[in-house]
Amino acid sequence: MGILDSVNDLLKKYTGGAQDTANAAEHFDQVAQAAPQGVMAEGLAALFRSDQTPAFGDLVSSLFSQSNGEQKAGVLNQLLGSVGPGVLAQMVGGGGALTSLLGSAGKEITPDQAQKVSPELVQQLASHAEQTDPSIVDKASAFYAQHTTLVKTLGGAALSIALAKVAERQKAA
Repeated sequence: MGILDSVNDLLKKYTGGAQDTANAAEHFDQVAQAAPQGVMAEGLAALFRSDQTPAFGDLVSSLFSQSNGEQKAGVLNQLLGSVGPGVLAQMVGGGGALTSLLGSAGKEITPDQAQKVSPELVQQLASHAEQTDPSIVDKASAFYAQHTTLVKTLGGAALSIALAKVAERQKAA
């Protein structure tokens, strides 16, 4: 018996790309409690890559605006690790907000510093990161799989896409 068997009936509502947007947040909670983080990360990656949701940069910006300082710092450091200093200098005009926060090379953004970064800048950074390093979608998905309550702010349609991916994986198992 698989770990997701406890929510198997619930997941059947999402097989074949079906959506139950009205109950998606509640279902997402139930699945997140039963599923391993890796499975949730796969579902989130599907959500981030879907042509039925806003672009990756827009989604990350939305999540960022709902995050606490620690979560903001975590995602910023992942994004910054994917773009590298050259892209960052071009993107923020050399003396931009992130460049000044980083100071010396290799320094990570702290939660206090992350609170000073705008969601708009995060949107740009996430878009650049996705173009520079497409694996950032998987990294961000793994990060947000640890913060499923935050992900629920994306709404029922987006959550349905993630649940459909989890249901697809469960069906194949």
